[in-house]
Amino acid sequence: MRAYRYLLITGLLGATVAAHADPVTYKLDPAHTNVLFSWSHFGYSNPSANFGLGDGTLVFDEKNPAKSSVEVTLPLANLDTHVTKLDEHLKKPDFFDADKFPTATFKSTKVQPLGGGKFKVTGDLTVHGVTKPVVLDAKLNKSGEHPMLKQQAIGFDATTSLKRSDFGIGAYVPNVGDEIKIRITTEGAVPKADATQ
Repeated sequence: MRAYRYLLITGLLGATVAAHADPVTYKLDPAHTNVLFSWSHFGYSNPSANFGLGDGTLVFDEKNPAKSSVEVTLPLANLDTHVTKLDEHLKKPDFFDADKFPTATFKSTKVQPLGGGKFKVTGDLTVHGVTKPVVLDAKLNKSGEHPMLKQQAIGFDATTSLKRSDFGIGAYVPNVGDEIKIRITTEGAVPKADATQ
């Protein structure tokens, strides 16, 4: 009887762990996501802008992180430098040409766990109608039940750098820097079951 009880408890615990380890899909929160990019301005300053998140989905497999994935859409309409005239200029044809290419997208193709909550996330970035592979250095900040939402939540930071000229946005290089540094912070939660109702 004791052996049966032990097997039953072990089985229940195993089922609980297995359920917890299944891949979890998170909806990224635009209100708690910044996709910041910065550049050199004639060497005098390093302005920055926020793309702003339109839509994003993260699938995180805690048991096998290599099976995780992320996909985001960044509408150029949300681009914000805190300078209205600069916002307008960056959306013109010599930069993003936002009327013709209204969104930027990123879709992961590989996730490499490095240990300690760190990952290399390779994916396809499409900007200005050009798609190139980029690698994000990502770090898991926290996962667990969000104290306010009462939902399973997750948060990451990530960084990368790229050359804007690779995406056909080479105006004013080299005076306005070609290298773009990108810093991302994001959090998301498991959608509520009645979210679509």
